[in-house]
Amino acid sequence: MLSLSRPKKNRQVLCSPDSLYFKPRAIPLRALEETVLADDELESLRLADLYGLYHKEAAVRMQISRQTFGNILKSGRKKVADALVNGKAIRIQCEAFSNAFICDDCAHIWKFEDLAGRPDACPHCSGEKIYPLPL
Repeated sequence: MLSLSRPKKNRQVLCSPDSLYFKPRAIPLRALEETVLADDELESLRLADLYGLYHKEAAVRMQISRQTFGNILKSGRKKVADALVNGKAIRIQCEAFSNAFICDDCAHIWKFEDLAGRPDACPHCSGEKIYPLPL
């Protein structure tokens, strides 16, 4: 059957979590069912629920339409709710990142030469909301 859907558009994802797994306490990971949260779903949760942005503004930041943002957010919320209610582990599926970073406060982009580490603050404005840029 021929698929008539459009190809998936690249999304601007700046979220880089410190942890890639979350699970219920005192249950081994091997004993849990797993829910996979895509990096764009995590980014939509971050922008809408953590930062409280309106869908239109968040969609602009992710470089997608408002409707696509709403669909991604709905999918992410459903996965998180399913994991919480049904006691599942959440695995965050992230794409590879480069050693270039962007500041969420001033939009300054720079390369961080210490490949083993991560910068603590933006060299331009000292902001602490910094994220790696995807490869």
